[in-house]
Amino acid sequence: MQRKDFVEKIDHLLKTHQKVEMNVSREELIFHAVTRGKALITVNGTLATWTPVESTGRSPKDTLIVRRPESETKIDWTSPACNPCTPETFDMLFADALEFLAKKQSFYVTDRVLGADSSYALPCRTITDRSLVALFTDNMFRAVPKDIDKSVFAKKGFTILAVPYNKLDPAKYVGRLRKLPSGKTTDMCIVMDFDNGIGIVIGSAYLGSVKKMMFTVMNHYLPEIGILPLHCSANEGEKGDCALLLGLSGTGKTTLSADPERALLGDDEHGWSDHGVANFENGCYAKLINLNKEKEPEIYNAVFHQAHHLKHGAIIENTMVFPDGSFDLYDGRLAENSRAGFPLSFLTNIKESAVSGHPTTILFLTADANGVLPPVAKLNKEQAMMWYLMGYTSKLAGTETGVKDPETTFSRFFGEPFFPRNPNDYINLFGEKLDKHHAHVYLVNTGWSGGPVGKGKRMDITLTRRLVSAALNGELEKVEYREDPLFHIMVPLSCPGVDANILNPQNTWEDKEAFHYRAEKLAEEFSRHFDRAYGLRSINPAVVKQCPGK
Repeated sequence: MQRKDFVEKIDHLLKTHQKVEMNVSREELIFHAVTRGKALITVNGTLATWTPVESTGRSPKDTLIVRRPESETKIDWTSPACNPCTPETFDMLFADALEFLAKKQSFYVTDRVLGADSSYALPCRTITDRSLVALFTDNMFRAVPKDIDKSVFAKKGFTILAVPYNKLDPAKYVGRLRKLPSGKTTDMCIVMDFDNGIGIVIGSAYLGSVKKMMFTVMNHYLPEIGILPLHCSANEGEKGDCALLLGLSGTGKTTLSADPERALLGDDEHGWSDHGVANFENGCYAKLINLNKEKEPEIYNAVFHQAHHLKHGAIIENTMVFPDGSFDLYDGRLAENSRAGFPLSFLTNIKESAVSGHPTTILFLTADANGVLPPVAKLNKEQAMMWYLMGYTSKLAGTETGVKDPETTFSRFFGEPFFPRNPNDYINLFGEKLDKHHAHVYLVNTGWSGGPVGKGKRMDITLTRRLVSAALNGELEKVEYREDPLFHIMVPLSCPGVDANILNPQNTWEDKEAFHYRAEKLAEEFSRHFDRAYGLRSINPAVVKQCPGK
């Protein structure tokens, strides 16, 4: 089918269905969620919901991209995150989604946009039978601006069909969709058709499936018009200076960006255009497991402050809630990936426009569980491009207790599953932005010091905040550096308010030989991963030279 065929079929559904809840009020969505048994109210007025065990997080292997001639060469099909779907299979999934919706007594339609900069805001229509999904899009996506006609995507748009609790007939999709370890075919899908502007969610009740789908869509569309999409938080100082913080889960991106001295643009997804930086979203989707009220009061208060439930609308997903409406954020029996979705306006220090100028400082956050990276390092342009490409951090399985060897994780652009295009499309655009706007780039290790997990200690948050502050206010531009020949980074010899001894990671280790062994081992992992993932690609040689271990 062509785009017009998809549009005609969706329009027919909307015109002929007996009850379409079209852009109903936020209060009505909350009311429906509660009265129809889709959510319970906690003692604080927050809406609590729970999903089936297979839907407590993303399902990467069931997340597909339609492989069409128009966009085929633009997508990196070698990436494990880019799973192809044939056009014929997509037509079948589309027909199933429409049939599921047609049989519902009613369904909801929300019209929102992605992008605070209206010059490239992407209209997004969500059609779903679940009031909570509709409310989630109201929390996370932005209101349609009055000047939407100025957007380069004004006539393009994207439509999501979401039936999270329906299941596919596995027998119908044998050989077309993923085969499970049991030998059966999967009964769920999250699929994107970039060329026709259609997304489908069937069988995945995880609310993040909708959010991350649209992030991926933006990441595919924007580089073609010279806009760099970034998986980052962004904030702005009193003088209008913008900072970006990139990092994978567990590196402190949300914690460090929630700075009382700086107004928050957003905590997850932004675009960097010729105008500056703009948030894609309207809300936050924060992890709740082990959320500490004292350490992260902004997020805690945004989600759990007392409020009338019909005017609140924060959604907590897969959190332990007891019959009296109280909750336990330290209980992970339901899911380690418990989440809260709420509007940015629930935070106290935000920039309502969610747009800023070009960034003056960019921070790459990594939780190095090997304990061999310095707490902060400066990166030149080529070094920054390399670390951006590699997206390094350490992944810990469960708690730290008993973990002998952390798993080195490389997720390019600090969010590989959501960046479907060929890597040069992102890395070269990033280099161009650095050349043009001269942002200072720093690597900040929020991981371990004095040894690896089990022997060393986690970086003190007070130390990290001092180093981040020094980077943002320009103090680190005034100190001397030494080059680390193994990791190709510039390590400061001093920083105001910080013990200089801590800045050199080797100094914090008692066993110097063990330090060198661990450092060389990590550098070798960098080199091997680069060769495996990018060895056959035409990456800029000046950038390749900056890969650790090279």
